[in-house]
Amino acid sequence: QVQLVESGGGLVQAGGSLRLSCAASVRTFSIYNIAWFRQAPGKEREFVAGVNWSGVTGPYADSVKGRFTVSRDNAKKTVYLQMNSLNPEDSAAYYCAATLSRISGSAGSYPHWGQGTQVTVSS
Repeated sequence: QVQLVESGGGLVQAGGSLRLSCAASVRTFSIYNIAWFRQAPGKEREFVAGVNWSGVTGPYADSVKGRFTVSRDNAKKTVYLQMNSLNPEDSAAYYCAATLSRISGSAGSYPHWGQGTQVTVSS
């Protein structure tokens, strides 16, 4: 069973930065492709960024390109999302998700999800 736990969310002013972490408990973490999604109140869950099992990053949502960077450390079984130049439109619950399939922008492609971490950006 794959368990994912996100952390690092919080309240930040516009223009600030946060780094989210997604820690996995599964022994075979290094074979999973990982994606970050986010969901704002009243909106659908949207794909943010992905990183494959070997550390190749991408794609990124157009709305975060150049500001967000995804990375992973397989030895620590952790995936990170560095978020810079945050703006109020980035406010959402952020989720990491794992799949053995290819990185996809569709939430339905991911059978394993964390519980989410809230990011709030004030103007």
